[in-house]
Amino acid sequence: MRNITQASVLPVLPAMGKGTGEAAVIFPGGGFMTLSYDWEGVKVAQALANRGIAAFVVKYRLVPTPRDETSFKNFYDKQMSAWVGKPGERLNIAVPTYAIEDGKAALALVRSRAKAWKIDPTRVGVMGFSAGAMAALRVATASTGQQRPAFAALLYPPMESIQVPNDAPPAFVAMALDDPLSGRAGFGLIESWMHAGRPIEFHGYQKGKHGFSLGRERTTTLGWIDQFVSWLQMNGPP
Repeated sequence: MRNITQASVLPVLPAMGKGTGEAAVIFPGGGFMTLSYDWEGVKVAQALANRGIAAFVVKYRLVPTPRDETSFKNFYDKQMSAWVGKPGERLNIAVPTYAIEDGKAALALVRSRAKAWKIDPTRVGVMGFSAGAMAALRVATASTGQQRPAFAALLYPPMESIQVPNDAPPAFVAMALDDPLSGRAGFGLIESWMHAGRPIEFHGYQKGKHGFSLGRERTTTLGWIDQFVSWLQMNGPP
């Protein structure tokens, strides 16, 4: 998808009586110019719902792009050049303000309808992939108090160091160590969470490249979602 101008949320709920009460608000990736809505959104939401976790896919607003395919490809390639660099270089990518606003609004919406969707409003977190992980990260660190998500699950996010608040939510991070985008800046994101004294779990898989969604065949990235569910249970109510 591209040229999204109005945000929306798609609920994907567990079968009746199978829910854990936990929920994830999902931000698919796509460089803020496209949205990998099925690959990093709906499919992931269905996998979570099958494991008892309610999921809500956010169709957030995107950067306007040319309508015809040739012009779009040229525009996309030029913009994406900022995502590719040498190890140690920082990404020169800004998260659009409206994507963060849409993320915060989606989180608030899900919590406001917690009773109807049979979820615990205190156990609603965010999950993002690639650019979507950047948006989820901003929602997790920019929100305050009760507006802050219960957890942040970040799949192949930029790994640069950031300022982490001392009440940041627990974080789960998974990426492939052969990722040419997320793997270029070391592990500053993990260290930032640790320096803030906040809980974080990191899975660095040997192979998988960028954009593996639920996992690539013949790699251990296929195990991340069950590891995430186990982590969520570990950090849930006693």
